Amino acid sequence: MTIHPKAFVCHASEDKTPFVIPFATALRSQKGIDAWVDKWEMLPGDSLVDKIFEEGLKEAKAIIIVLSNNSVNKPWVREEINAAFVNRIEKGTKLIPIVIDNCQVPECLKSTLWELVQDINNFQSSLDRVANKILGYTDKPSLATPAQYTADIINNIGGLNKLDNIVFKKIGNYALKNSEGLGEPLFIEKIFVENDQFIIPKSDLLDSLKILEEEFYINLSLVLSNEFGGINHMQLTTYGFQAYVEHYLQDYNSFVEKVIISIVNEGKMDNHEIIKSTQISPFLVNSILDILESNSLIKLSKLMGYFSRIYQVSPSLKRMLN
Repeated sequence: MTIHPKAFVCHASEDKTPFVIPFATALRSQKGIDAWVDKWEMLPGDSLVDKIFEEGLKEAKAIIIVLSNNSVNKPWVREEINAAFVNRIEKGTKLIPIVIDNCQVPECLKSTLWELVQDINNFQSSLDRVANKILGYTDKPSLATPAQYTADIINNIGGLNKLDNIVFKKIGNYALKNSEGLGEPLFIEKIFVENDQFIIPKSDLLDSLKILEEEFYINLSLVLSNEFGGINHMQLTTYGFQAYVEHYLQDYNSFVEKVIISIVNEGKMDNHEIIKSTQISPFLVNSILDILESNSLIKLSKLMGYFSRIYQVSPSLKRMLN
């Protein structure tokens, strides 16, 4: 099963026909990215606030901000930009400005690399770069192996070097086997220390963990000082979990399908029933349920001790089995 990443497109109404609709249509038809545009999503009587902030922005993996002389001074666009920054900080949402004319870029976006579209009728190269950013692809050549511990690995995540990929993969592998959910703390000594020795040089490891946090794959919990550079523990983010399974878990789609079958066909409505029915690890089941909820396919009620119960199933989930 393929879950298409959602990209909210923030824009001025004047730019909708000449650029936004053609660009968003190409994202959907060529790249498999679920571009969210108000014209397609909103019907008469819908609440603007609920639709845009609760459905569009809240669930987006990326937020595309179309900047033009039409949009830069509009209060409504400013509100969406502010919400985009909150999402970027809290959830690791990717923020992608696209400049389509000679407008003055807002101060808050000047430190963010933007995509310049020279001709709004010929945007294919920009489309490719924006899609690669959302999907995590890169055409940057890989580095040669500098040391034995950075041996080649398959399916490197674009934007991370080989050591970062190794560190991230080990975090995901450990969580998959030993944790029950994304919220569970993961400790450095459990993953990277064997026989009282770091399996990766300590300074390199700590740098890599900080890079992974900067890229929103993990969250670090810090203390004033300890032997691990002040890092107490870490947690995989939802975004990090999705990147891990997309790159390193070949059977992930079949696991998702088994969970959906257990819900839709077998009527299993709590995580313990689904774990027993599918024989999939608790961490993977609980994380898949979180992803399904973030895509509005189910609604969960969560209790202490990693117990969750499904109280609403979207018809869209049933259709996915077809």
